[in-house]
Amino acid sequence: MTETLPRPQLTDRLSALLGPKGITTDAQDLAPWLTDWRGRYHGAAMAMVAPANAQELAEIVRLASETGTPIVPQGGNSGMVGGATPDSGGGALLLSTRRMNAIREIDPAARTVVAEAGVVLQTLHEAVAAQGLRFPLTLGGKGSATVGGLVSTNAGGTQVLRHGTMRALVEGVEAVLPDGSIYHGLATLKKDNRGYDIRHLLVGAEGTLGIVTAATLKLVPALIDRAVVWAGVHSPLAARELLLMLEARAGREMEGFEIVPQRCLANVLHHIPGTRAPLASAHRWHVLIEFARDNAAAPPPQELAEALMAEAFERDLVQDAAISSSESQAEAFWKLRDSISEAERAEGPAMQHDISVPVADMARFIIEAGAEVERRFPGTEVAAFGHMGDGNVHFHVAAPKGSDRATWPEHPGKEISGFVHDLVVAAGGSISAEHGIGQMKRDELGRLSDAARLMALRAIKQAFDPKGIMNPGKLVPL
Repeated sequence: MTETLPRPQLTDRLSALLGPKGITTDAQDLAPWLTDWRGRYHGAAMAMVAPANAQELAEIVRLASETGTPIVPQGGNSGMVGGATPDSGGGALLLSTRRMNAIREIDPAARTVVAEAGVVLQTLHEAVAAQGLRFPLTLGGKGSATVGGLVSTNAGGTQVLRHGTMRALVEGVEAVLPDGSIYHGLATLKKDNRGYDIRHLLVGAEGTLGIVTAATLKLVPALIDRAVVWAGVHSPLAARELLLMLEARAGREMEGFEIVPQRCLANVLHHIPGTRAPLASAHRWHVLIEFARDNAAAPPPQELAEALMAEAFERDLVQDAAISSSESQAEAFWKLRDSISEAERAEGPAMQHDISVPVADMARFIIEAGAEVERRFPGTEVAAFGHMGDGNVHFHVAAPKGSDRATWPEHPGKEISGFVHDLVVAAGGSISAEHGIGQMKRDELGRLSDAARLMALRAIKQAFDPKGIMNPGKLVPL
């Protein structure tokens, strides 16, 4: 039975469990964590609890289950869809995993690492690099994103082309389930036929089925060297032809392939200090390509890049190209790509869509869907950028000049997003490729999903969390 406790009594019990480092009810301390990274969602919470380990977290969840108290888990609070922001009711516990930040084990022979949920991605990168290894997932927010959040959102990033999303890199999971029990699944078993795969249910569940406390992650050898290319191309169709050529000729040595329109590059050069154009003249479209080597038997990336770009010029697939001559130049090229969202925020309001369609259809989708949106909503400007190599681009629609930053996202922003999502579904794609559903896309998921998908989502949620305390209002449509 659910035991209703007055709020002071509940927080007193949590204080006794966690000590002064593990709980805060001070409004000023809570404030930064009650708004999402984009500033679109604002909530309230009775307290923020920060367990030091899985056992403490399990006790918190057990108490929440007994009292019917909602829990909203939060890692680095760097999500893009409001998945870690509580509602405005103030009755939820905000559960921070940031104190659970131990790297429990690095196994160089097995090429695995066991990292707790609060480990920051950049810290993980540095720790495994010291062992001559690499965790092959990175993204712009690596300085704040945490392992638990990356697992729970099935994060993507710029290396999916070669290594896959987070789901492909998670070999085991430890998690606290909604009744307070701990799921011990960190072992790296190549074969395990004990029924439903709990690990894969938890990956991408956004904290609605349980709270990830640690994960066993796959590692790869550290890079020997790399070469990054910035090239100007005629169109997304030319970029697609270039991608096909490079996939055939470079194979696993091509680690990333990103498309960037001139508008995005211009915003970065205007708003981000210390950036400079990589090519002498402007081009309507650009691609960023990374060739990397972690095997001494493979060709040096610089030589590979030079040979392949020469071939691309001969086939009129690129108009101009610059190949990094140093690691600092390679980082400068990537900074241009990683700064697009920051520059866009400075430029003005826009509706952001994290979408995917089949890789073979992406170039045509960018062209045709972009034209349809701009025709339907005069004055808007579409900028589609990102991971073209794996069929995922960030399809952003910028507001007409002079639009009100506060009101435009609501009207006509929501209508624009609905129109974009309709185009994506008609193309056989997904309205969320790597950012998750959160609260931002929950209603759209309900509107655009077939009955079978909705039945499965709701049934799984009800089976795991019958009291509905785990991250309510997120992911699963009503």
